[in-house]
Amino acid sequence: MSRAAIEASDAEVEALLSRRFDDLKLLVVYIDGLLFGDYTMIGAVGVDVEGNKHVLGIREGATENATVAIGLLEDIVARGVDPNRKMLFVIDGSKVLRAAINTVFSSHQPVQRCRAHKLRNVLGYLPKDDKAQVKSLLRAAWKLRPEQGMARIKKLAAWLDQKYPQAAASLLEGLEECFTINRLDLPPALHRCLATTNIIESPHAGVRIQTRRVTHWQNGKMVLRWMASAFLRTEKRFKRIMGHRNLWALEAILNPSATASQKAA
Repeated sequence: MSRAAIEASDAEVEALLSRRFDDLKLLVVYIDGLLFGDYTMIGAVGVDVEGNKHVLGIREGATENATVAIGLLEDIVARGVDPNRKMLFVIDGSKVLRAAINTVFSSHQPVQRCRAHKLRNVLGYLPKDDKAQVKSLLRAAWKLRPEQGMARIKKLAAWLDQKYPQAAASLLEGLEECFTINRLDLPPALHRCLATTNIIESPHAGVRIQTRRVTHWQNGKMVLRWMASAFLRTEKRFKRIMGHRNLWALEAILNPSATASQKAA
């Protein structure tokens, strides 16, 4: 890459990482990782009360790295994201990332574990013949009330434990947080967009498309430049999330006093 191109990319990184969010009322924050060769990056995408998506930040490192996870969250807070505002965090299932949310935003923030990640992890321990049945049972359980759904999954885990103990353990890990959106009693129209980190994987897909010809990543700084540039280009095509017309329900559940104040005004 030419010096001029590098300087331009550095400017894009600076533009992305210096954004301010002081007046942005975020309702959902999605966090997930992305691989570039031997390098791992994590990105955070926020959704405001109108359903619009915003790239909040990116950082080199994995969601399992405490320093990286806390650093990413502290950075977006420093740039205006209100840590006292209640938001729904949708994450890939990393325990370290969950702990980082507790540290920076408090343990009172609701967290939804990504069901797509959970499904992939569980099925990864199973032979082909058992995957379809377990997938169907798991998806059906997620549609139930939390107590009923968790009871069904515990029975499924007990059955799996006889032959596939690792699959059973994976199934039970973080079980309660797989039902956060059910526990919040949200409209079904919101479940699809809030149950997984697919919404952040969509811009990640745009990043992959724009970086697919790169076969050799020289260092983390190069990855950061390409990821920032691709995110900024992909962001221009962002659409509001599916079910955005029902986001008022999530806002009313998470921030009832603020909703009441708006109605009084």
